[in-house]
Amino acid sequence: MGVEEKAKYVLDLLYNPSKDELRMALINMNINVEDLEHILGSSEGKPYYRKLLYKNDDIEMLVMNWSQLECAPHDHGESHGFIQVLSGSSINTVYELDEKGLPSELFDQIQESGKIFYAPKKGVHKMQAAGGSDLVTLHLYSPPITGMKVYDLEACAVCVVSDDCGAWWPEEQRQKLKEIQLRDGGYGTIHLKQSNNSTGR
Repeated sequence: MGVEEKAKYVLDLLYNPSKDELRMALINMNINVEDLEHILGSSEGKPYYRKLLYKNDDIEMLVMNWSQLECAPHDHGESHGFIQVLSGSSINTVYELDEKGLPSELFDQIQESGKIFYAPKKGVHKMQAAGGSDLVTLHLYSPPITGMKVYDLEACAVCVVSDDCGAWWPEEQRQKLKEIQLRDGGYGTIHLKQSNNSTGR
């Protein structure tokens, strides 16, 4: 059974899945890196290449193969889900938002091949391949991610990105749905750019 058939067989049955249902679905699909090697692509100077494997109104599943670059700190909008390390190992850095609305680093975790870890709603994290490993990860989220926030810690800024942008600061203006400049000692937005352009994954 191929990846698409496995995904359909398991995920078509889920409606507004709970945390436990998402985790069990990922385990039950039993997808390994060999199943996906034929669809992995080049990251082309980005932290990762991603490929959408399954999507409906309630769920999306993606595979990502990583370069040696780290992604930016980001959340997953109103979505939650699980990340499974299929190959290599990942450094996963977890943040909390400070009083200015910027991420403050809490801790790093090394996630080895085979590990499944949770990405909570509104949780902020970043990832990168550990120790030069060939990192491949499988991601299962509910609902499909939209309104993801990407943070630039040096610029004290946050950007709501379009659905076709990954976890990095957008290079194309159309991918910047909302850009918020945060200043020391203040709350909310000082500088705001608004665009209504959005492109699906």
